[in-house]
Amino acid sequence: MAGFPRLAAWLAAVVASMVILFMVPAGYFVAATFASTTCMIVAAFFLGGLRAPPGLRYGSVLLGIVTAVGLYLVFYVGGAAVDLLHPFGITSSSESSIYSLVASPSNPVYVQVALLLFDSAGYESFFRGVLQLRLQARVGPAAAVVVALLDAGLHVATLNPIWVVGTFVTDLVWGLTYYYGKGLQGSFTSHYLWDLAIFVLRPVK
Repeated sequence: MAGFPRLAAWLAAVVASMVILFMVPAGYFVAATFASTTCMIVAAFFLGGLRAPPGLRYGSVLLGIVTAVGLYLVFYVGGAAVDLLHPFGITSSSESSIYSLVASPSNPVYVQVALLLFDSAGYESFFRGVLQLRLQARVGPAAAVVVALLDAGLHVATLNPIWVVGTFVTDLVWGLTYYYGKGLQGSFTSHYLWDLAIFVLRPVK
């Protein structure tokens, strides 16, 4: 397992790639996402976060499917609640602006699907397969909370409160799926299916 200096260096590279992603004009979002998630995958590879699974864990995959469906329902109900209550003046248009970055007419469906595949693989391999795995040895399932707070904190750069809160919720669920599913199969399944549902199949309005 790589030492702390290497981990810190790769974490800094990932953070920098994410900040750039959040700052670029919308027209460059897809390219910047591919670049950032590739950085995560490369970092995970060199830090030992990409290991061949011993085999397909059906229970883990099923857990991933269940949590993906549950997350989608949470966002569906949450979107309705935001439109009804308008907390701090926030409306569902804050969500629509996020979805449009991926589900744009300028992005063919195959690009959207590939983008979300890279997104799921990158985030899960680095945030779960590297960061959470190391923290779990010390704090157990609480590592999911720490990693979720870290990722949500990075998303503050978007200046979109819905995106920040949504990131914390999804990361927490994927972190717990990773912990109880004993590996990336469950969290990756949950992440990718949720991404496809929320961005491509039926975005929450």
